[in-house]
Amino acid sequence: MTFRATILTLYPEMFPGHLGTSLAGKAAARGEWSVEAVQIRDFAEDKHRTVDDTPAGGGAGMVLKPDILAKAIDSVATDSRPRLLMSPRGKPLTQARVRELAAGDGVVIVCGRFEGVDQRVIDGRQLEEVSIGDYILSGGEPAALILLDAVVRILPGVMGNVLSGTHESFETGMLEHPHYTRPPVFEGQEIPAVLTSGNHAAIEKWRQEQALKLTRERRPDLLD
Repeated sequence: MTFRATILTLYPEMFPGHLGTSLAGKAAARGEWSVEAVQIRDFAEDKHRTVDDTPAGGGAGMVLKPDILAKAIDSVATDSRPRLLMSPRGKPLTQARVRELAAGDGVVIVCGRFEGVDQRVIDGRQLEEVSIGDYILSGGEPAALILLDAVVRILPGVMGNVLSGTHESFETGMLEHPHYTRPPVFEGQEIPAVLTSGNHAAIEKWRQEQALKLTRERRPDLLD
């Protein structure tokens, strides 16, 4: 099964971006996943290809027109893929949601611009609003790339080591433990002795303790 991503955007040239390189790019070349960018402006019918208008009720900025965006969404073949809208007011993206998306056939992602998207399109096309953090971007494209990065890297066959994703931050509900490698001494600091002891039970215990310590210090909300 090939994971298919369709991106609705005013800037299709932004895709696949960095996902065309490294392991993700190689996986795409092998046909393990694909991304198609659809230009929203192609569905405008006036000579200026207008896609936005002033917000009802007044205010700054512009809003993507519902009729144009709806036609763009409707142009995508009807299937079981979830329709996502990258939005700072959406539900925070979690590793659990990433795994749910990776287990499916793909995603349809709407990238907003300007002040936002007409609510009637969000409701009428059942768009799931997704946020990648509590900050504002210039548009949904960078957020879409981040979401796709998180999903594509855990697709079967993309990462070289199938175990490399199972002990990372958020996979176990905690932040990841510290990592070390050679040389054994760097700027006067040694690798913790337990990691070179060969005692796998002691190593695992140390890693769990360190992960819990870091999570308590930096993200106590995860433990709640």
